[in-house]
Amino acid sequence: MKLLSPIKDHHSERRLFITRVVLASVVSTILLGLVIARLVQLQVFDHELFAEKSQGNRVRIEAVPPIRGLIFDRKGRVLAENLPAYQLELIPEQVDDIDGTLQRLAAINLIEADDIPRIIELSRSGQQFKPVTLKFRMTDEEIANFAIQRPRFPGVDFRPRLVRHYPHGKLFAHAVGYVGALNTNDMQRLESARYAGTSHTGKTGVESSFENDLHGYAGYRHLITNARGRQVPADSSELLDSLPIDATPGPGNNIYLSLDLDLQRVAYEAMAGRRGAVVAIDPTNGEVLALVSTPAFDPNLFAVGMSTAQFSELQNNLDRPLFNRAVRGSYPPGSTIKPMLALAALETGATNLTRKSVCIGYFQLEGDDHRYRDWKPRGHGPVDLHDAIAQSCDVYFYQLSGDLGIDNMHEYLTRFGLGSATGIDLLNERPGLVPSREWKRNNFRDRDNQRWYHGETVIASIGQGFMLATPLQLSSIVGTLATRGTRMRPHLVAATEDPITGDRRLIAPQSLGNVGISNTFYWDEVLEAMHDVMQGPRGTARAVGTGAPYQMAGKSGTAQVVSIAQDEEYDEEELEERQRDHALFIAFAPFDEPRIAVAVIVENGSSGSGVAAPIAKAVMDQYLGYGDDTAE
Repeated sequence: MKLLSPIKDHHSERRLFITRVVLASVVSTILLGLVIARLVQLQVFDHELFAEKSQGNRVRIEAVPPIRGLIFDRKGRVLAENLPAYQLELIPEQVDDIDGTLQRLAAINLIEADDIPRIIELSRSGQQFKPVTLKFRMTDEEIANFAIQRPRFPGVDFRPRLVRHYPHGKLFAHAVGYVGALNTNDMQRLESARYAGTSHTGKTGVESSFENDLHGYAGYRHLITNARGRQVPADSSELLDSLPIDATPGPGNNIYLSLDLDLQRVAYEAMAGRRGAVVAIDPTNGEVLALVSTPAFDPNLFAVGMSTAQFSELQNNLDRPLFNRAVRGSYPPGSTIKPMLALAALETGATNLTRKSVCIGYFQLEGDDHRYRDWKPRGHGPVDLHDAIAQSCDVYFYQLSGDLGIDNMHEYLTRFGLGSATGIDLLNERPGLVPSREWKRNNFRDRDNQRWYHGETVIASIGQGFMLATPLQLSSIVGTLATRGTRMRPHLVAATEDPITGDRRLIAPQSLGNVGISNTFYWDEVLEAMHDVMQGPRGTARAVGTGAPYQMAGKSGTAQVVSIAQDEEYDEEELEERQRDHALFIAFAPFDEPRIAVAVIVENGSSGSGVAAPIAKAVMDQYLGYGDDTAE
């Protein structure tokens, strides 16, 4: 039997439909309300926030490095400046074949072939639209050469910038120092915000020790960029008007040194390419007048970037031109310490002004066959303290050493500043060494080596053995002698200057105290003996000082480099050049009112009075107005 379909309930279906429509309308209304509410939130309440973010996507803040402060000598002559120069740059995204382009640039001598791997690494590690520097300073010939062939090198061009320049080259290499490219260690110790946009920092000398003054503060500027961060021309003056005001970089302070350009040149030329150092100071205030270390190097190579081959040549040079001998070179002071030991012996009663010793050319300890030889093989005959200083008699001080003792030597020499850093305003100064019994106990493990032997006191009395001093220390010591015991801290920087206002801040001299010698008569006797070294009838440097238009005082010294056997004589001609004795000389002038104190060390120069003394004399002549340059 066929079933019939039920009759439709139109009323129920209509009610269901209306219910669904109402429900859908409510849901749609709620969703639309949420959308409208969100739009209101974004466009009304959060309008400023997102407008700022939107503008931030179009504006890039670029750091503007400050102009580095200038460095002048005591008379205002420029020692370090900033010069405009052109640097060669490559934009990676504009170069299809970077390796091939670099090879072609090397073929026309615009870059070094050894630098190509480093340049490729730099071009791949950074953003492709940012330029990579290929050469920091281009010569006029290089600019002309590249300009002619520019179509061959798409994506490569040159642009102007400021670079550090040292107009006197090697002359102030160790005193002024140099700037070099920032490395990882530099970035870790330097304030990142202050060095934003900066590529170089001081590495040595005043450039390093006064980096905070010279560098200044970075500024910034706003650039309009596209979505990829590349700068594009601003398409709306309104956008430019809405940008914050750019921050102008703060230039670094200028620095005035106590160094004198003419004196520095005379000292450098007097060294005549020898290895060694010359330091001259004003004993009344500690100002360093000249600081020379030779051989030197051209600091401009570091400022503009050098090739790997150039740096290796400097670093591996046997003469060590990068080493600052004036501040870091440690040498046995030799007989230059005899005036201080004489004062110590007089003060402690170990000798007196009338005591005489007979110098037969050597000295022996009781019960010991070893001969401690004098520099004069046949001896000096009878000598007193005055003669021992003027003629530099070693035997007198050998005999004196037993009565004085190593601990008294240590005490009085350290009073003059030996064995400790002077505190000069340069980094990495070495302190030198004055040995003592306690020092030896603390620095040797073996019990026999910890013991102090009388023979070590003997050789210490002529500045040999463990004793070490820097040329800077010796100049400070002779300055202390010149002022009869007043010690001043050596310093290179005389003043700093604000380049905008012109205001100068003078660096005040600092006293390090006085050497305690109770009897002023002792000073008279010892200094008069030093005067006779240069202008007395039997002084070791009389050939240099006799006939000078002013009175001076000095002391020669010789530091042995290799030991000579007991049965052999020192023969300079038979020794290799680097095995010959070091030549030392200290001096001050004028004798009655000292204005300059000088220390000279010539490595392997053999004779302090014959080689080092003329250099000291030339420096004093120049400063006191008797030099050839001054006369002209």
